[in-house]
Amino acid sequence: MGHVDHGKTSLLDYIRKTNVIAGECGGITQHIGAYNVKFKKGNSITFLDTPGHEAFTSMRARGTKITDIVVVVIATDDDVMPQTKEAISHAQLAGVPIIFALNKIDKINSNPDKIRRQLSDMNLLLEEWGGKYKSQEISAKLGKGIDKLLEKILLEAEILNLKANTNKPAAGTVIEAFLDKGRGYCTTILIQEGTLKLGDYVVAGTFHGKIKVILDDIGNNIKKVLPSKPVKILGLNGAPTSGEIFKVFKNEKEAKQLASIRSNLKKEQNIRSSITLEKRGDFKELKLIIKGDMDGSVEAITDSLEKLSTDSRIINIIYKNIGLITESDVLLAKASNAIIVGFNVKCTLKAKMIATKNNLEIRLYHIIYDIINDFKKSLNVIKEKKVTVIGNAEIINFFKRKQTIAGCLIINGKIIRNSKIRLIRDGVVIYTGELNSLKRFKDDVKEVNKGYECGIIIKDYNDFKIGDIIECYL
Repeated sequence: MGHVDHGKTSLLDYIRKTNVIAGECGGITQHIGAYNVKFKKGNSITFLDTPGHEAFTSMRARGTKITDIVVVVIATDDDVMPQTKEAISHAQLAGVPIIFALNKIDKINSNPDKIRRQLSDMNLLLEEWGGKYKSQEISAKLGKGIDKLLEKILLEAEILNLKANTNKPAAGTVIEAFLDKGRGYCTTILIQEGTLKLGDYVVAGTFHGKIKVILDDIGNNIKKVLPSKPVKILGLNGAPTSGEIFKVFKNEKEAKQLASIRSNLKKEQNIRSSITLEKRGDFKELKLIIKGDMDGSVEAITDSLEKLSTDSRIINIIYKNIGLITESDVLLAKASNAIIVGFNVKCTLKAKMIATKNNLEIRLYHIIYDIINDFKKSLNVIKEKKVTVIGNAEIINFFKRKQTIAGCLIINGKIIRNSKIRLIRDGVVIYTGELNSLKRFKDDVKEVNKGYECGIIIKDYNDFKIGDIIECYL
């Protein structure tokens, strides 16, 4: 896993060319989504490709730990980028060990220690700095350090004592599935336990069928598969979702019955699984994903929401970042049963479609105190008070007299003299009080409508800044 252009594909390409026994003994292909790499020493590693983290997140959503180790590739001539942080977050939520591959050490401006420092700022201390996370400096272009990286992967696997029982019906996880017009539904699966055989009856999610063809990762027809091997099977009556659990059954009758039960359960879950703030009034832990326009905003929202937690009810920020709300954010929300909070950001079309399909809630805000108030209500910290906003004025200048006068432009609704106001700066309410004076030119007026300029004096307040918003409400 890793950020675009940090060398993930180059690393896999180098491993394929130098360490894989090609041809009849096995190999690697770019067409299956999971690659089994065999080494001369007799060991093998299956690499799972997770573009956009969709497969990884979906698998976690169904409680299947398909990945035993995550290798996060980071370019040492760059920074720990948002997509890298996202990948780390996915791995941590799945509880999977992480090994960091510090790539591009052949570059003149390579600075591995900068990456180590940035990771340490994220509470990810590498072994060479006294931490627990393994890492290896590599050059995917020149092949430097890759053998040591593979050794560390195998060592981690040995420490984890990864074993599987082959003397039982096969079970595992769906990597991907699609409809081939010439062959029917093709499903790529990873065997995690047992032995899969030609002719077995399989259930994957809500679909079932008898296996007619098994293809290994270089396209050879085979009759049986052992654990930790990715294969493509033909015979299912549909295309299961990435991450679905598959299992072998004794006969077709059992397979059909379970597939039917799962189909009915899925329909009920789709009806009941709407994750909304209003429906979560009885929660003990509310998981949130925060996306904002700037780091400062995200940190302010995070700190404010975390302070709302009580002994009996906890707000848990499982992921935070800047930028658009993406497909990956929605998949993470689905996997973690979380609500997405966006501040001054938009949602991509694909993310909206996935959220709608899965009844996930995305809450978009432009003012931070609205976020805090909504979650206070959900925590029953305060009783809901109905507030009617009359209008908003933007401060475009200010004049220091006996009391500072804010020169304003009414941008929405109207401003009424002697009304209650909130002063908002960078989306945060910094003062609540009363409007003491309202003038047009030199004349006192009762109200000023949208599009007009005016002078405003707030009772007992003088600290204005250009760009502040004065909100008038009842």
